[in-house]
Amino acid sequence: MTHANTATQIAAHEQVLHFPKGQKPSLAPNEWLIWSGSADEGGLPDLVHGKHKVLVPFSWWITHHKESDVAKLALNGRIGVWFAADDDILKHAELIEAGKALWPVVAAHFPIFRDGRSFSTAALLRDRLQWTGEIRAIGDVLIDQLLQGARVGFDSFSLRPDQNTEVALKQFDLFSVTTQNSWRDRRATANI
Repeated sequence: MTHANTATQIAAHEQVLHFPKGQKPSLAPNEWLIWSGSADEGGLPDLVHGKHKVLVPFSWWITHHKESDVAKLALNGRIGVWFAADDDILKHAELIEAGKALWPVVAAHFPIFRDGRSFSTAALLRDRLQWTGEIRAIGDVLIDQLLQGARVGFDSFSLRPDQNTEVALKQFDLFSVTTQNSWRDRRATANI
């Protein structure tokens, strides 16, 4: 049930819940290793052997993206980035703009369930930075966060390993009326 659970990686469920705008939610194998940024034999974990696609910390990307091996992997769609809850993404708008052509996926990390700053990261990516690609929720992601996450801009979720994916899929069918505007659609209007 756990995908990539070592000291240098962030634990994630072996399946990812995908919920693209205008489509139904579905499950797919988790192909992305989430690297914590900790040193692992001198650098990126096992990518030289072609075994993984990896999400790297944005703070690591800032200082390493010009290295030839990193640039080559990025050009091949094998590197995405994840934003820490306290990353100032607006400060790095130009770097994120350049990343639109490189990163097949970006992620926002929830360090603990009760820390909601990554909801703001997703909303800023969608609204201000016009990110149209995949935004994944990673870290301490529970079923309880799926509806709110889908509203603000997340379209995939790497749930915590102990979460039940079948229950997670059913969350999007709980409500038939939307009472708040969201990234996905406008709220329902009352017929008075």
